[in-house]
Amino acid sequence: MGITRTTLACSCAVLVAALLAGDLSAASPKDKLRAKQAQAEAVLAQVNKLDQSFEASVEAWNGARYQLQVTKQQLVVDRQRLQFAERQRRIAMAHVAERLRALYERGDDDSETTLGIVLGSTSMSDMLDHLDAARAVAAADKKLADQATAARDRYARAASAESATVRRRTVAFQQRDRERGRIGAMLDERKRLLAGVQSEVAHLQAEQAAVEAARQARLRAAARARLAEQARAQQKAQEAAAAAAARAKTVTTPPTTTASPTTTTTAAPPPPTVAPVTTTTTTTTETAAPVPAIPAGPGHPEAATIALRYLGIPYLWGGASPATGFDCSGLVMYVYAQLGISLPHYAAAQYQLGTPVDRSQLLPGDLVFFDALDHVGIYIGNGQFVHAPQTGDVVKITALADFGNGYVGARRL
Repeated sequence: MGITRTTLACSCAVLVAALLAGDLSAASPKDKLRAKQAQAEAVLAQVNKLDQSFEASVEAWNGARYQLQVTKQQLVVDRQRLQFAERQRRIAMAHVAERLRALYERGDDDSETTLGIVLGSTSMSDMLDHLDAARAVAAADKKLADQATAARDRYARAASAESATVRRRTVAFQQRDRERGRIGAMLDERKRLLAGVQSEVAHLQAEQAAVEAARQARLRAAARARLAEQARAQQKAQEAAAAAAARAKTVTTPPTTTASPTTTTTAAPPPPTVAPVTTTTTTTTETAAPVPAIPAGPGHPEAATIALRYLGIPYLWGGASPATGFDCSGLVMYVYAQLGISLPHYAAAQYQLGTPVDRSQLLPGDLVFFDALDHVGIYIGNGQFVHAPQTGDVVKITALADFGNGYVGARRL
């Protein structure tokens, strides 16, 4: 609502460019605030983007650290297995060596060893048992030694591979750590900048709020004085018109046949002519306010005086009470309800009521509509109107010209 979005966006872009160039000395407080707010939004967008990148980098860092830890743990296990396998191999090799020594001591020839077994046996059965046992023990010793050596070699290869993986993943983890640190530093710097800009925005907002409050106070005082003067002028005009009508009535009264009754009867007709004035007085007393209410005229000018009472009430979407807040159509509905006129809480529906008024013929109390009937306010004269603008704002006085091409039309109830 209000100033067109395109115009505002263009002006903000220019102001931000001027801000970044360090030249805002000629800008108004409102323009400075808009520029700072635009800068804050831009920095916030950067912070949000860096936040996402930082989160991704942290997760990648966590992943690299986890994989490195798992690999190191596996390397420890593989080295332990390698040590165990090496001990088993040494034991097996010792058994083989001992067996070879025993064979050597009996004789280094198989035939002699076999002959010794034969000669040393007490029976055929004993001889066969000794021969089978010797062959089995020799084969088992050799198999155990082969298995121990194979296990040792296997775990040695695994430990070597794990060591290489640990080195590779250590490098990857270090890279992730540097990336995390770089993005984190950028994020911290942007956050510090954002905090500084937001602090400046808050300061400018406080200044702007004070300036706007003072401006609204001046506009309110001027509007009340203007409406009061209009009320007095209209009251005088109505009194003068009533007096002129009374005189005209007296002059045009036809004479009667007797003089004294004529004087008595000519005073009787005036009450009907005074009745409109009495009705007008009743209307004005219905809207007692800090400033004189405007007498009845075209439309409901007294609505302008009533609307001024609610300046500063916060905007509230769907609001229609000064206790909680107003939206645009809720404010209009609440003001006119005090005049005994029921209106819908919907700007487009309000536009269907009353009679259309040309912009050049606007009078206080007329309803003015903007932005494809999405917004409505109450005209107070001097090219100004009272309205509830938008979330974060308050009921205020604004110039019709501030809405540019957003003006749609006006209705008089």
